[in-house]
Amino acid sequence: MNKVSVIIAAGGSSSRMGGIDKQFAAVDGIPVLARSMMIFEGVEEVCEIIVSCPPEKAEKVKALAGEYGIGKFSHCAEGGRTRQESVINAVKTAAAESNIIAVHDGARPLAGRDAVRQCIKDAAIFGGAVLAVPVKDTIKEADDGMVRDTPDRRRLFMTQTPQIFEKKGFIRAVNFAIDHSLDFTDDCQMAEAVGIRINITPSDYMNIKITTPEDLVIAEALIKNGCADPDREIIKYR
Repeated sequence: MNKVSVIIAAGGSSSRMGGIDKQFAAVDGIPVLARSMMIFEGVEEVCEIIVSCPPEKAEKVKALAGEYGIGKFSHCAEGGRTRQESVINAVKTAAAESNIIAVHDGARPLAGRDAVRQCIKDAAIFGGAVLAVPVKDTIKEADDGMVRDTPDRRRLFMTQTPQIFEKKGFIRAVNFAIDHSLDFTDDCQMAEAVGIRINITPSDYMNIKITTPEDLVIAEALIKNGCADPDREIIKYR
């Protein structure tokens, strides 16, 4: 069985949340970050959960893990100036016995475990995998407010997290980013830079990221309506 070190990135500033710390905001009575940790607590392949966060929040995170029975919580890694730096700091502390690294947004509390398990399997086969769903809307590429191109929607996907990688390859990508002082927009892009192929693992639209206050309302509605059970089956959209 694969052994997975999960890194939960929880160092964001919550700048679009109107003063709400989204990691600790409650959704149907349970803090967002606790829900994110609970997803991986219930995935057999996961051997540890590392939370990357600002040092001043580490004790609060530890208390949260204890309160919600997150037995796989290992430790907090120091958050960096960027998300990539936070992830890199955490990778350096991953357990020696793990062979897979999964990176997840702390503010994405509704990922489905079946999709996570499949993403782990895909990453072990291909070297990297990411949860994603087809885009719903037509996308326009623009310059100076004027449309330049309309990409074929059938080829476009909205990526989510977790983004999962074979550990040796991901460490190679991390070292490449460090050596060349590069800051990538997401973990998959960093892996792509060293030639790792990324598989698209089907997810669903319930796996939302809490970015603005209305996302808390949407997440709570999904939970109360039974749409976002962590053990739900994933619908494969075409």
